[in-house]
Amino acid sequence: MASLYKKPVVLTDPKTGARVKTKSKKWWGRFRDENGVEKRVPLAADKTAAQAMLNELVKKMERRAAGLSDPTEDQRKRPIGEHVSDFTAYLKNKGVTPKQVHTATTQLQRMIDARRWRLIGDISASGALEFLGELRTDGKSAQTYNHYLKSAKQFTRWLVRDRRAQTDPLAHVSKLNVSLDRRHDRRALNADEFSRLVSAATAGTPIEAISGPDRAMMYVLAGWTGFRKGEIGSLTLRSFRLDEESATATVSACYSKRRRQDSQILHPEVVRRLKEWLRTKPQLRSDEPLFPVSGRVPGGTERKTHKMMRLDLQAARRAWLDEAPSINERRARENTDFLQYKNDDGLFADFHSNRHLFITSLERAGLSPKMAQTLARHSDVRLTLGVYTHVGLHDQSAAIASLPAPPGAGSEAHHEASSVRATGTDWVPDRANPPKNGPIEVPTVVPSGAENGAILLASETIQSAPNCTDGRPGRTKNGDLAAAATPNVVVPFRGGSHQSAPNRIDKTAGLKKYPRQDSNLKPSAPEADALSS
Repeated sequence: MASLYKKPVVLTDPKTGARVKTKSKKWWGRFRDENGVEKRVPLAADKTAAQAMLNELVKKMERRAAGLSDPTEDQRKRPIGEHVSDFTAYLKNKGVTPKQVHTATTQLQRMIDARRWRLIGDISASGALEFLGELRTDGKSAQTYNHYLKSAKQFTRWLVRDRRAQTDPLAHVSKLNVSLDRRHDRRALNADEFSRLVSAATAGTPIEAISGPDRAMMYVLAGWTGFRKGEIGSLTLRSFRLDEESATATVSACYSKRRRQDSQILHPEVVRRLKEWLRTKPQLRSDEPLFPVSGRVPGGTERKTHKMMRLDLQAARRAWLDEAPSINERRARENTDFLQYKNDDGLFADFHSNRHLFITSLERAGLSPKMAQTLARHSDVRLTLGVYTHVGLHDQSAAIASLPAPPGAGSEAHHEASSVRATGTDWVPDRANPPKNGPIEVPTVVPSGAENGAILLASETIQSAPNCTDGRPGRTKNGDLAAAATPNVVVPFRGGSHQSAPNRIDKTAGLKKYPRQDSNLKPSAPEADALSS
């Protein structure tokens, strides 16, 4: 049975120096733990409070004896620094890259120090939001706000999963909408800009301890594979299969953003240029990085790919300005954002913009969304595209082969790449001199009361099937249905009883005008003659 008592103590009288026996000021509790071992603990000076504390201890021991103990109880008493150390070890053992581990733990520790959290029970949503609000006050972007919040939420989720805390105090804290506060949006270089960038890099001096030809090869690989900086930096000779029918470049799972081994099909021109570049590197070992962009400059900091792009773009722009045939033309060029690292819209052309170029080129080549998603190695797809659409290796090879060859100084691909342009509404038809093989013109139904029909360009789908009546029944002179015999027969549009537009067709289309007919009547004599002729 549990009981309260006052512990006998011996005190020294400060006046006489005599030793006096007395009782302790605090009440003590006596009870047995879940293993039957007697325990004695100090409680409180107030007997009522001491009794409540003893009852709680007894209840806790009974729950432990029944196997209903709370595993987070002891964890809540540990300093929060010990939990952060365990969290860091967890990330390393999980296979997270050292850079990501450093970023997450640094941001987390900064928040802990600012809010003076000592135990994990001190973590609160209000405290975290106050710290994040101070970041915004200091001028940090919404993206930086989200990065800090992500590190903190990752830590609190781990506390719950590892049974160190019962609840996640940051579970309901939401991220900001970064689209309302963009600081570093990127753009895709056009074909002419990319061609001049590669030429300038090829002839340029070393930047960040990487030579000009090496940077040019990096740009071509990034622009025609979509590889990121870390993925480019992980490539070795073992990463390539250049002599196979479908040449590939493979990124190890530990360097891929989605933690999978990714193999990308290489364009034939990229394979040719890569082989030429490798012939200038006979000293390379099979396991040596081809492009050490993820390493550090000898005796300095980590290499900055955005600095390479910025300086190479500046060199390409200077060369482009020097090509101006006149002073006026040069001044006009200086007022444009052509080859600018940051254009007039605030969009940047850093190294990651080469990945934007790759994905944009896939769209320009007319590939399906599923194919573009597969080649871009994105996992966020809709159900129809992600589950019911299947893309094989041969489909990827054909898609890569359909891309234009990457440009290069002195190569035939330079002219081909400069001809790449976005398609869509840029083409304006010349009605006076229509192209022989261009889009055809078809008549369309016009609103009721209009005097003339409208002429619209046929879409590409219509162009692919000029015989729009092939296999469809026409009408004979007697009004009976009959298969169309020639591709030149034009069947007037006939709607249902709700039809609101007359059957009028512009004379410029070379067709006769027919009187309006009710949908339930047979064709008139002139109409039947036209159908049978």
